[in-house]
Amino acid sequence: MRLNLELTVDILSNFIKEETEKIGLKNVVLGLSGGIDSALSAAIAAKALGGDKVYAYCMPYKLSSKESLEDAVKVAEAFKLNFEVIEITKMVDPYIEMNPDMSKLRMGNAMARQRMICLFDMSAKIGGIVLGTSNKTELLLGYGTWYGDLASAINPIGDLYKTQVWELSEHLGVPESVIVKQPTADLWVGQTDEQELGFTYKQADELLYKMVDERTRTAELIEMGFEEQFVKDVAERIRRTQFKRSTPVIAKVSQRTIGRDFRYCRDWGY
Repeated sequence: MRLNLELTVDILSNFIKEETEKIGLKNVVLGLSGGIDSALSAAIAAKALGGDKVYAYCMPYKLSSKESLEDAVKVAEAFKLNFEVIEITKMVDPYIEMNPDMSKLRMGNAMARQRMICLFDMSAKIGGIVLGTSNKTELLLGYGTWYGDLASAINPIGDLYKTQVWELSEHLGVPESVIVKQPTADLWVGQTDEQELGFTYKQADELLYKMVDERTRTAELIEMGFEEQFVKDVAERIRRTQFKRSTPVIAKVSQRTIGRDFRYCRDWGY
């Protein structure tokens, strides 16, 4: 699972540059949360286009930690990004107040989707493409909000496992406070990713790499020492969240249905 760091940086920075410029844009837009995933996406974008063409927005809610904003500022300064804070509390609270029985999950989804509304609006304002910040571990586990933080135009880190994100972030000089802190979506006080998932990212990545990249069968995974219930739980989670990794399913009534028969790559026609 170890990366050729220089080669990976070249591939990902070229990816951002090509995917942005071939549709006639010069800028990228992303949410800068203060976490490591958005920090790495920002660092790669700055290397690809220059920090002056990267527009980073920190979008705190009233329950967001002060440290998240401080870390977002550190990242913006380290890579010389355009940086702005968009406070989403007054956007989200009216809807929450209409639904007093809202669970923490629903509240978190509302915040994540409001942030993406802001990012796509900013992309229209400055003429930029929205950059994704979800890593491969999160995508496989479905750990993200559908049409919230999982929504983007292009994603430079979606094929990097979380442990690889840490490795590449250190290589690119992401501020240490961002690298060492406990991963969190910062949706409510005390929330952490690994607490919600029920296992560590290291445990998940070791299994996912064998299961997905090397296509190792369940019986073989158990023989290798992975706990049987853990293997089954992760496999079931991948299966149940496939809808988050797919485009909307269209009912077929014609000869050439989009997504089934009418399949062209993203840049077809350019």
